Formats: sequence, structure tokens, C-alpha cells
Amino acid sequence: MPLPLGDNAAWRADPALRASAPLRPLLVPLPVTIPSYDAIIIGAGAAGLFCAAQAGQRGLRVLLIDHAAKVAEKIRISGGGRCNFTNRELDVRQPHKHFVGRNPQFCRSALSRFTPADFIALMDRHGIAHHEKHKGQLFADRSAEDIIAMLLAECAAGGVERWQPCKVGSVAHGAQGYQLATDRGPVRAANLVIATGGLSIPKIGATDFGYRLAQQFGLPLIERTPGLVPLTFDGEAWAPYAQLSGLALPVEISTGSKKERISFHEDLLFTHRGLSGPAVLQISSYWQPGTPLSINLAPNVDLAAALAQAKLRSRKLIANELTAWLPSRLADAWVAQDSEWQRPIAEASDKALNRLAERLSRWEITPNGSEGYKKAEVTLGGVDTRVLSQQSMECKTQPGLFCIGEVVDITGWLGGYNFQWAWASAHACAHSLQPAATGL
Repeated sequence: MPLPLGDNAAWRADPALRASAPLRPLLVPLPVTIPSYDAIIIGAGAAGLFCAAQAGQRGLRVLLIDHAAKVAEKIRISGGGRCNFTNRELDVRQPHKHFVGRNPQFCRSALSRFTPADFIALMDRHGIAHHEKHKGQLFADRSAEDIIAMLLAECAAGGVERWQPCKVGSVAHGAQGYQLATDRGPVRAANLVIATGGLSIPKIGATDFGYRLAQQFGLPLIERTPGLVPLTFDGEAWAPYAQLSGLALPVEISTGSKKERISFHEDLLFTHRGLSGPAVLQISSYWQPGTPLSINLAPNVDLAAALAQAKLRSRKLIANELTAWLPSRLADAWVAQDSEWQRPIAEASDKALNRLAERLSRWEITPNGSEGYKKAEVTLGGVDTRVLSQQSMECKTQPGLFCIGEVVDITGWLGGYNFQWAWASAHACAHSLQPAATGL
């Protein structure tokens, strides 16, 4: 009785068959069927989740892969656990006002097609209450977990398949699209979306995988550096202020040349190693190594005039007078730097008071670096926007390859702008993905 080639299971199960053919038959491997999808998205963060949901709800077969065990950790920890998910003040006509990169105008198309109002409407449909803190910053009322649950529900509505945790070992491109070797076996798709984020906060799973994958396919990268990050100072320059750790106050902070000066009015926070708080996080995206910061520690008062008036009416120490405009610890630390300031204000020379006012209004100090990716909220730089379509986020030189979110050289200000870029770039990509050709 002839045995069908490769039918090893039948030979084992039938004693009569084994008796008639005592020798185990030569096996011919059966062809392996590789699971195929219209799109595979690598990275289950803000951009990856939203892209997968949108594409799935368009009817595409979508696989979402992430190496981390937990989904969307960056959403979970952002905004003090409430996620600053967008900003009402975003001006889609002038993206350079709130975004940095070699070409901030690149994000205009995506941002204009999926606006903060669109994401707010999605939140409202899911019944997620939210509030505005200040300067247009919107947060979930209860928890960032509500936003993660919403994105997972949107993925489920689109029939998205999610492999997590699952590491991608290699990626190849050929006539049948993109084939990936993963922990769960090979898989392929007509389209591949890189949504792997940047290098910031490695303790929650950030890696350089997305950049390496981009380089594999010849995409140029803009130099990556930590963004929205605390700045540090050397011991000697920082010695007078080291004891101020934990002190916060509103300031005006600036950097850059006169022609390219950038300033922020935000809160400053002293740390053991340097400066942080919204003011420094914002300016860090523009600060260049070796250049100074200029900080006005009393931006709401003309200190020279105020000190001159105080000299006429007061016998208090200069430090005590300064507490009308500065925290007392900061006033004490400042006057300790000059013996001319350690006396009653009525006895101080006009020159000494003017020098004090000038120093407090234009404190110039040069950072020696930053706290790096471990404390950075985002990564500056990334995939060069010149090789991407601003309408679709598809690579111009590699058909079917898309880059979205933080892996691209677009970085927003603190305050919800980076999440809005994630939603908008994901939306642009998802609505440009095409189903695989029949037979893939």
C-alpha cells in the first residue's frame, strides 16, 4: 500500500500500514505557512497603538509587536500618571512654534488632518473625563490607564492582533513584502511601520532598535540627543546653589544668539546636580553644549528700581528685602556671594545694588551637560524627514516602510505636543496603508 509522501502521522497511527511498510518512509517536509498581514507595526506605544487601531478599523489585517511585557509604559508614567495627552494651543499653521527638528514644517500636514479636537472627541466618546491645567495642557481626570484602555479597546474594535512581549530578531524585504523573524516565529506583511519611539527612559524599555532598522534600509538619521531633560553643572560653578535642591520659582529662561534667541516663562527647579522644572526641560531642546543659559530670577519686577526704592525706606538686610520677590533660601545664597550684599540695604552703595539686580535679572550659567536619556522625556533627532512623505509618513526610497512618532526627527514642546504628534503621525500613516496584494 503506497504511503503518501510526508504522511508520517498516518504511518504511526495504523499498525497494518506499519506492518506492510516496516521501514519508516522518507519524509518530505510540508511547506510552512507564514502568517501574513496587511501591516505589521513594531512598537506598542502611543503612536503604534493608535496607528494599529486606525488601520484595523479601516479593514486591514494588522499585527502589533512590542518587546516589552507592559503596553504603553510611557503613557502610563506621563503627566504624573494622568497623561498630558494633547494641547489646545497647538497652532497647526505654524508648527515651528511648538516643534523642533531640521524641518518642523514637515509635521504640518499630519497635525492639520488630526487635531487636538479630534483626539478630545475620541476621549469624549469613551467617556474619559479630562481637564486643562494651564497653557492648553490637557490631562485625564482619573488616570493615564484610562487612555491606555481606550487605545486597546480601539485596537480590539479593529481586530488588531498583538504579540507582546515579542522580540524581532531580523527584518528582510523581498517580492512578498517584509518578513520578520520573531520570538513567535516568522511573519510577513506588505507594509512595515516603525513606531519604536526614541532612546529616552531606557528603564521602561527604550532601545535603538528603530534607528538600527531605519539604517538597515538606508534611511539617514539626524543625530540623536536627550530632549526635555534636566541640565547639570560642574561642582565649582554649582557650589553656591547646591544647598537649594527642591526650591522652585517662576523665571524667564533664554538661550541662543540674539538672532535665534529662544525664551520660556516657566517654573525653575533646583536639584542636587543642577536645574530642572518646566523652564529647563523646555530650554534643553534648544540649548547647545558650551553655550550659557540666561535666567531672570525675578521676571515680574524691575529689581534695580525696587531695590533703589527699598534703600530709601528700609533698614533691613538686603537678603530680607529680596524675599519680597525671591524665596528666602535663594536670597540668602545669592547675597552670600558678595560681602557688599551682606549689609543693611540703606548702607549699600547704589553700584552694589545695581550689580545685584543685574546678576539676579541676567544670571548667566553654562551647563556641563544633561541628566541624559535616563531622565529625558523625549529624544531629539531621528529619521530624517527629507526621506519621508509628510502626507503618509512612508519612506520615499523604501516602498511600504513607514516611520511615525518619536523615531522621526520631530520633537514637541513640553505640555502634550509630543503625544499629539504621535496621534497625528499615526493617523496619517494608518489612512495611507494599503491592503496586501492577493496571495501575499
